[in-house]
Amino acid sequence: MTVSKTAEKSAEKTAEATKARKDAPEAPPETLQLGELSEQLGYVLKRAQLKVFENFLRCVASLQLTPAQFSVLLLVEKNPGRNQTEIASTLGILRPNFVAMLDNLESRDLCSRIRSTNDRRSHILVLTDKGKAVLARAKKLVATKHEARLNDLLGTTNREALIAMLSKIAKEF
Repeated sequence: MTVSKTAEKSAEKTAEATKARKDAPEAPPETLQLGELSEQLGYVLKRAQLKVFENFLRCVASLQLTPAQFSVLLLVEKNPGRNQTEIASTLGILRPNFVAMLDNLESRDLCSRIRSTNDRRSHILVLTDKGKAVLARAKKLVATKHEARLNDLLGTTNREALIAMLSKIAKEF
């Protein structure tokens, strides 16, 4: 009888300990070791780009613009009369992706395509009045929230150096 009482008490203690473990919050998983990956420039650039894009999207969430759409609107504003092929090429956006993006921007009345008078196969991109207004708000949000955060993080000198280094990679690599 003492053996069975001891076994019962042991089983009860085991059950209580198991329940306590289930009720306790789980410890976070251990961070993965990146090894050589953390020193690969491409990996670090991609991780930084993801963080920058996440912040950009948060800053302009009310306008529902992606970084690519913002870039298109900026180029169209700064380069009146240019065609969609030139804008897509400058941004490195493939034609099918660019056409889909323009369809989206047009459906939101932010820009429009006008058939070129010089080349009927070509379309000139122009901002609509709504597109001009949205771009003005986006530029303000990007400057005061997104770029300001990057400036605070990096400082002016590091920011300028980073832009110079990334521009060199983009042009010469």
